[in-house]
Amino acid sequence: MQWKILLTDGLAAISDEALLAKVDLVDKKGISAEELLEVIGDYDAMIVRGRTKVTEEVLAAGKKLKVVGRMGVGVDNIDLQAAKGHGVTVVNAPVATTVSVAELTMGLMLSLIRGITKADAGIKAGQWLKKELVGTELYQKTLGVIGYGHIGEAVGKRAKAFDMNVIAYDPIRPAEEITAAGATPVDLDTLLAQSDLITLHIPHIPPTHYLLNAEAFAKMKDGVRIICAARGGVIEEAALLKALESGKVAGAALDVYETEPAGDSPLAKHPLVVDTPHVGAQTKEAQLRAGHDILSEVVAGLDEEPLRWQVA
Repeated sequence: MQWKILLTDGLAAISDEALLAKVDLVDKKGISAEELLEVIGDYDAMIVRGRTKVTEEVLAAGKKLKVVGRMGVGVDNIDLQAAKGHGVTVVNAPVATTVSVAELTMGLMLSLIRGITKADAGIKAGQWLKKELVGTELYQKTLGVIGYGHIGEAVGKRAKAFDMNVIAYDPIRPAEEITAAGATPVDLDTLLAQSDLITLHIPHIPPTHYLLNAEAFAKMKDGVRIICAARGGVIEEAALLKALESGKVAGAALDVYETEPAGDSPLAKHPLVVDTPHVGAQTKEAQLRAGHDILSEVVAGLDEEPLRWQVA
């Protein structure tokens, strides 16, 4: 028997022939919400990225639906309570993109403190901005990592290679595990007060919505720098913009926004912000790993085998 699986946002090429033999993959990349409701009843499973919204309505229409797979980490586009109510298992691929996001985070950090994007734009415009581009070093700075899971830990290890002092706040992970992974566990207020740079690696869920808000910025050092390659919505963008304009925050590097594409966002256009268009997971290696990981996990769910990454 082949399981019929709908791909709503594409899937990297899979080379595992034994795995492919178990499935009938139907690629409807870019499918509209309306069409999804019309066809989902024909499928045993679906694999999505962040674009596709798996709502109560979609789950109710999926009469045969047993498993929803999310390529990558975040599952904020899937109604987890509705999935439980309809007996649908939700899985993700949380480790496939770890290296790619961690490397981008370090790249954003370096671009931010050394003005790399401004330097590049200046040269391309025929300007030699040498005197204006006085940066700072990562060496011996304190990096506060909010969320010390797979990606946060990977960032922490790379930061240690720059001789940074790494402190971490994670409300779920035990302190002894954070210590064993090379960081100093602290509470959130301590992290905000002590960090020279703060990077976020947390999902966007109700408890983390606007985790960095006006109150949080007020607790930070003057001249702090913010990096976020996690999810839009964990930072209150209006509060960050005010903090940049007041000088409280010296700069920010953002791969994610509350609304994407960022469009005419004044924060995205601010001269002290380095922007990338949600490309944290966009490497060839990460996509290959994520494709294999999520398909194998979805098939395991369909076959009622043990799961590694069940979310709901």
